[in-house]
Amino acid sequence: MADVGTLNTTAAAIDAVAPKLAEGPSGPRPRPAVSARNIMLYGTLIIAALYYLLPLYVMVVTSLKGMPEIRLGNIFSPPVEITFEPWVKAWAQACTGLNCDGLSRGFWNSVRITVPSVIISIAIASVNGYALANWRFRGSEFFFSILIIGAFIPYQVMIYPIVIILREIGIYGTLSGLVIVHSIFGMPILTLLFRNYFVSLPEELFKAARVDGAGFWQIFLRIMLPMSLPIFVVAMILQVTGIWNDFLFGVVFTRPDTYPMTVQLNNIVNSVQGVKEYNVNMAATILTGLVPLIVYFVSGRLFVRGIAAGAVKG
Repeated sequence: MADVGTLNTTAAAIDAVAPKLAEGPSGPRPRPAVSARNIMLYGTLIIAALYYLLPLYVMVVTSLKGMPEIRLGNIFSPPVEITFEPWVKAWAQACTGLNCDGLSRGFWNSVRITVPSVIISIAIASVNGYALANWRFRGSEFFFSILIIGAFIPYQVMIYPIVIILREIGIYGTLSGLVIVHSIFGMPILTLLFRNYFVSLPEELFKAARVDGAGFWQIFLRIMLPMSLPIFVVAMILQVTGIWNDFLFGVVFTRPDTYPMTVQLNNIVNSVQGVKEYNVNMAATILTGLVPLIVYFVSGRLFVRGIAAGAVKG
């Protein structure tokens, strides 16, 4: 009897669906793969990609050529004989003024500047954003407004006063002074990002933790931080890219023995001594940009997630 009932149910279901099948397919018609819209969209994307990839291609192939081959004049042709001598010279032998130790010294200076600046600015900005989002205090909106204004003040306006301050406290021209400068200037925009991200998290989590007796640091360390990996990656990429690629602060607040990599690159490319070695210049340029490129490509997916999450509401 059970089998007869099952067959009856199946037959009834088929009878109900049959008229719809007879009517043909329903829903929106699938779009053709080749259409005017797709051609315009992908054509624009391909042109934009070529616009950025072509200079990179020229830099790479030029850095792998010897000077006799470069003098032939075809910058787009691949190297006939690949050589890594320009890379070695750019790293360890290129002259920047009186020094001929290449980019190696500037690289380690940039590392010593970037690492502490990123850690200090992100640590303070994350706590600031958390406090402004979840622990409203008297004057918090005024404090937040000051930070927003600070994010849009041109750096050039502040250079001279900062030079005077660093000179008076005895750290002008040192790496420590430049670390402080980068940490302070990165804090407003990072605080805004962290504040918006923490506001977008479910408020019930914070309230439940407060009911359970958790305090300021317990909620921050045990609840907020584990859920904040995307925004920390965003902050790290922004700071690493901005600090590593900075030239203005590096040339103003340091001395020749503490120049970061970007200043060393400028000195190599604009050197007026000897023959202009374009292969060495291209290799030096690629070496200088490798660190932010690697950081972005490794964590680019989390960067997009963090930006989207931090833009939900403010």
